[in-house]
Amino acid sequence: MKVYGRATSFNVQKVLWFLEELGLSYQHIEVGGRFGGLDSDDFLALNPLQKVPVLVDGDNVIWESHSVLRYLAASYGTTDWYYASPYQRSLYERWMDWSQVIFQPAFMATFWGYYRKTQNNRCMEQITQDIQECEQCLQIIEQQLSHAPYLAGGKMTLADICVGAILHRLTSQGLAIALPERVTQWFELLKTRAGYQKWIMSDFTELQGREDF
Repeated sequence: MKVYGRATSFNVQKVLWFLEELGLSYQHIEVGGRFGGLDSDDFLALNPLQKVPVLVDGDNVIWESHSVLRYLAASYGTTDWYYASPYQRSLYERWMDWSQVIFQPAFMATFWGYYRKTQNNRCMEQITQDIQECEQCLQIIEQQLSHAPYLAGGKMTLADICVGAILHRLTSQGLAIALPERVTQWFELLKTRAGYQKWIMSDFTELQGREDF
């Protein structure tokens, strides 16, 4: 099994974290960013969109991070990560979709608007609006966590992988963003996971003030 993508890519990190949770052996091949290679013929054969991550599992090639996560859960997750009931799966998949469509774009707006720009190129008015959107998302998560310690119930699911992966960078980029009480408790739970520590909490300072990748 091979995972293509630079370790500083947020979407790649989600896949790498989940692979650690599953205890699977894999080869990590860094492409993109300072490593280049996304426009090579070999990589284009894997993903014509020239984006990471890409998972190669035997003859199977999967791209788009949440599609990769779903594939891994269905293929290797047993009932701990892939529920037999379509309805039970929807309980965590809805949060995966919400994260990708709502929360992650709000976070990425702050990250690209603040962390990835030099101080002279920042628009603090826009960044303030993006922070407010993130804070609204955090309040939604706070309400959900009033029912259980994890987003979809009493144990970790792909919902926690997708949504929880955002918290480290969101709160570590130098912006004043306070987490609500239950979100803080949940964040502390996530930080005890070896895969979270290894991949999500890894160094990303090479991206600071860099707008080219």
